[in-house]
Amino acid sequence: MKTWMLGAALIAAGGAAQAQDLTLQLKWVTQGQFAGYYVAKDKGFYEEEGLDVTILPGGPDIAPTQVLAGGGADVIVEWMPAALAAREKGLPLVNIAQPFKSSGMMLTCLKESGITDPKTDFKGKTLGVWFSGNEYPFLSWMSQLGLSTEGGPDGVTVLKQGFNVDPLLQKQAACISTMTYNEYGQVLDAGIAPEDLVTFKYEDQGVATLEDGLYVLESTLEDKAKVTDLVKFVRASMKGWKYAEEHPEEAAQIVLDNDETGAQTLDHQVRMVQEIGKLTAGSTGVLDEADYQRTVDTLMAEGSDPVISKAPEGAFNHIITDRAFD
Repeated sequence: MKTWMLGAALIAAGGAAQAQDLTLQLKWVTQGQFAGYYVAKDKGFYEEEGLDVTILPGGPDIAPTQVLAGGGADVIVEWMPAALAAREKGLPLVNIAQPFKSSGMMLTCLKESGITDPKTDFKGKTLGVWFSGNEYPFLSWMSQLGLSTEGGPDGVTVLKQGFNVDPLLQKQAACISTMTYNEYGQVLDAGIAPEDLVTFKYEDQGVATLEDGLYVLESTLEDKAKVTDLVKFVRASMKGWKYAEEHPEEAAQIVLDNDETGAQTLDHQVRMVQEIGKLTAGSTGVLDEADYQRTVDTLMAEGSDPVISKAPEGAFNHIITDRAFD
């Protein structure tokens, strides 16, 4: 009996130690968008910090905020509009770090559609839009332009876009949502020349919002042990991001090695990591409060349908980055 109890105690102790390991839920599938985390794991940066990090890929049926709320991850990668919208609805998400300094989101339009100026040329057009939380920046932009998203000659018709570029290739939409590092390249790979396209980057339109931040629940920051682990995690992750910026080909191969689907190609991942490097460039991992405020102002802009109804309180916390980079 004593032997059995000792064995059970050892198993329990092992389980407790394992529970201190950190799980990261990605916003999307394994790809160069998350190269910094895969590099940090592959190069041993997490191990050097005494962490065993599990990286969970996302997908069309996975909502990171729900995974976090359900206890399936310690930290998630999420866009700030979705995080702030979820916070206003009662899920106490907190941004603890911001590896992405710039937004990669844009609308890519066929030149033959005649669209040259969003202020005048979107009316009456069909625009492809991602949902599942990705629609918030678009809805805010249309709200600022004073355009209804219910269709009609004075509004825009929203086509719920899958995570592909088919609506543009099949001319079901005049414009579709694309990321500089992914879908835009897919359009080019499909045979449409850059000169036959018109692009509108959210950054250039003054409606860019922060993407791919790291979020935890408020309660996590009340646990000293978890805070210590998060400090180590963010420090190692930013080391991974900077390595990926400097070694995009190697980082792309690391991503490919972690892709269990076999759906990715090296050329596409190299291009993606190179473009992602433009978005992480200049970031220390510390959330810039001016960038945060710009995001909030964009989401609360006057119009028919603001994404959030009031300025958030407690939506970010510098405790992790202050300790990680002190």
